[in-house]
Amino acid sequence: MKCTNTSVVAATALLAFFMMAASLHAQEDGEKPDYSAEIPPSILTPEATESRIGTLKFFDGLPDAETVARIYDNLDFTRGIEAFLSGVPVASVHAICKGLEAVGVRKNGGIAITETLVDARSLLLTPNPATPYVFHCLDLTDGPMVVEVPPSVLGPVNDAAFRFITDLGITGPDQGKGGKYLFVPPGYSGELPPEGYYMVPSRTNHLVGLYRAFVENGDIAATVRNVKEKARIYPLSAAENPPPSTFSNISGVQLNTIPPNDFSFYEELNAAVQAEPAGAFDPEMAGLFAAIGIQKGKPFEPSEKTKEILSDAIAVGNATARALLFAPRNPQAILYEDRQWRNAFIGGSYEFLEAGARLLDARTAFHYYATGITPSMAEAKPGTGSAYAYAVRDAKGDYLDGGKTYRITLPAPVPAEAFWSFVVYDSQTRSLLETDQRAAGIDSLNPAMKANEDGSHTIWFGPQAPEGQEGNWVQTRPGKSWNVIFRLYGPQAPWFDKTWKPGDFELVD
Repeated sequence: MKCTNTSVVAATALLAFFMMAASLHAQEDGEKPDYSAEIPPSILTPEATESRIGTLKFFDGLPDAETVARIYDNLDFTRGIEAFLSGVPVASVHAICKGLEAVGVRKNGGIAITETLVDARSLLLTPNPATPYVFHCLDLTDGPMVVEVPPSVLGPVNDAAFRFITDLGITGPDQGKGGKYLFVPPGYSGELPPEGYYMVPSRTNHLVGLYRAFVENGDIAATVRNVKEKARIYPLSAAENPPPSTFSNISGVQLNTIPPNDFSFYEELNAAVQAEPAGAFDPEMAGLFAAIGIQKGKPFEPSEKTKEILSDAIAVGNATARALLFAPRNPQAILYEDRQWRNAFIGGSYEFLEAGARLLDARTAFHYYATGITPSMAEAKPGTGSAYAYAVRDAKGDYLDGGKTYRITLPAPVPAEAFWSFVVYDSQTRSLLETDQRAAGIDSLNPAMKANEDGSHTIWFGPQAPEGQEGNWVQTRPGKSWNVIFRLYGPQAPWFDKTWKPGDFELVD
């Protein structure tokens, strides 16, 4: 009997059908397919998983609609937190220049100076009221800018992400003699002078410069005159006949240079991003910003739902920054095992790098608390520069309370070649604490300060001065928390090797 082609095809198809049915039946019965892998349970996704954002449900690894919605809301939330934590330095530079401009200190020509020192009326991150400060902002969008620096100053210029560009003055190329710096915008291809300037290329258009002007023999007025006579800012294109710079005395001026802690933070961050060329920020940082809708050349127009999520994110991000600063868990923040003093410059790297890794928490905490970054901070050595420590807790580990009285003793001799100081700051603003004391602190140059019989110094902190201790007293306010920075100018070897250490804040009943 002969078989036709048609019957052969039919028989083959029928056989294939029965084999497939048998295979499906075997799989339904739990038998392995002929071609199967040894699948580790760890790479499988269960049908349901309990998480901090609720129950996540899947059909054989495929998320259902409710799970997808939860995930994207959570992604926007976490990216919003990370954009805040990474964006603090960017927003801080923007806030400084915006705040200065609001009081008449224009970019590319305006110079702000604290002629009679700084006080609590000006909102600045942890300023030092012991010496005149000079601030200026540059916008390189239209071309290179020249900054003439007077002698005997010290401070950095940072870019729009608060990254170091150069030092000015004593630790800069001019070595404290003064000189001309030429700041060159990103991608600039025009002609540049071959000599006469310290050439400084920049990755961003916007820069902030801040430096201290050193006071000799207590003559602050002479220091201010020196700055006004020799500091200038002008475009390179006008170098042949530079226009005059405008000086603004911001001592006692009501101004704000501190970024917000609500949704408007993202709007400020967007303004900073739009003012810079693409590629101005590190790709990972720019990617975080873009993930929440902040991207160069695109409008930032979040939906109402996204605004609500980002408002929640900023609240958590702000709380995170405060925990990193005021309750650090990094062991490197601890200066002494038996003291409450902390180190705000964790890692000792101006780039916040350690073993090739970015110290993200350290970067956030530092820029949430302070302004200005320079390698010289990591290169302090005995007899030069300055050293810092901060405290927010008393000897028992409780937060410092402005309604209570504390005392702290510094053993003799304090290892500071020039002088030392305490300055108190408002823990809300991280700016000078508002009290009836203009200086918001005390320093060893104060003639009213008294030493103890053994040469040590006891300083009192509280709402009212203990009787007879007015010259050794720093005022605080009831209802306000506070923190303090201890500064040593010309720190000596015992500070670095820790054979000398300050006392703790002891609560006085």
